[in-house]
Amino acid sequence: MNQKEISELRRRWGYEKNAVSRIYGCFVNGSKEIVSNLDESLGAMSQEEAEKYLGLLKKALSGRLGKNLIDIAFSTKQVMEGDEHRLLCALRQSALKDGEARNTFYQNVVNSLDMGDSSYLLLLACDAYDVPRRGRDDALVSDASEEVFSYILCCVCPVKPGKPELGYFPGDNEFHYTTGQVVSAPEMGFLFPAFDDRAANIHNALFYSRKPNEIHQEFIDAVFHTDPPMSAAEQREAFEGALAGALEDTYSVEVVQAIQERLTDQIARHKESKDPEPLTLAVDDIGNILRDCDIPEERINVFQESCGEQFGAGAALNPANLIDTGKFELKTAQASISVAPEDSYLLETRIIDGRKYILIPAEEAVEVNGQSVRLMTDGAGERI
Repeated sequence: MNQKEISELRRRWGYEKNAVSRIYGCFVNGSKEIVSNLDESLGAMSQEEAEKYLGLLKKALSGRLGKNLIDIAFSTKQVMEGDEHRLLCALRQSALKDGEARNTFYQNVVNSLDMGDSSYLLLLACDAYDVPRRGRDDALVSDASEEVFSYILCCVCPVKPGKPELGYFPGDNEFHYTTGQVVSAPEMGFLFPAFDDRAANIHNALFYSRKPNEIHQEFIDAVFHTDPPMSAAEQREAFEGALAGALEDTYSVEVVQAIQERLTDQIARHKESKDPEPLTLAVDDIGNILRDCDIPEERINVFQESCGEQFGAGAALNPANLIDTGKFELKTAQASISVAPEDSYLLETRIIDGRKYILIPAEEAVEVNGQSVRLMTDGAGERI
């Protein structure tokens, strides 16, 4: 799936835009017990309540592709005979009306999911999208549908104690101090099947994780029974480990700067282009950056072999998962220097009188603990 397809589905989860008839789910306590089942008509709810449920489910389609939203691919064997895939298809084909299939799904999640001692609400909904055709100008033609895309959306929401408050109880005609329980934003969820090329692809699903570094692999295994993808943090750690292990003493600040600048520039240009397809990078592209830094070819080969072992041969990497796009930071035992990624070129390393230094220009205003200060100058008027 690409970003445009995800956005197209997200727009359906407004109160008057979807074809959801019922909301299903279950409330699970900290002891992994199903306390209650949810089977409610969306039309029988107040608009405020319905919008809350739809808003929670919609969050399972939020975030960045390759980071919060991860492609799940089923093998051909799983599609033909896998129990997990068969269950997902049964849920979809019955529009979640198959109570036995729902209960089996609930138990699979409850028995595997590790939420610590937290209670959670598992939500399910089924939507049928009458997919409009796109005209020559790429605009949607609402009265020219090509097919109906039927899909299920699931999310897992922690339930946390609310703030204690004094509340009025009409039955007792009294005020009492009470604490309610509040449903939080989803920690994870998924869409099945994938909406690829604006059509159903039963060979894929889209998994959502609110925290890219905590993707709950036990949930993925229970629901999809596929090899869990590497999280964004794992990808970055593997990438940095491959660089450090292969380059050894040639792994310098300048090499890191070159990689950071090149990838940051690619990410910025991709964002400006508004290309709905996710930005990907081949290991060979990093190899070319290393060549520009005059890294010996044999070390580049070692790096590429290490990446092949970590990510798989011919892997397409997401640049945003390989670097910190928010800052460029250097640390020593005594200090740290942090600059915006696009300003990383300002940092220099030099040896002065036999000692190593990290330098940064200071032509503009300088602050110390929030106070504006001036740099001292020597007798010739040069700053020191």
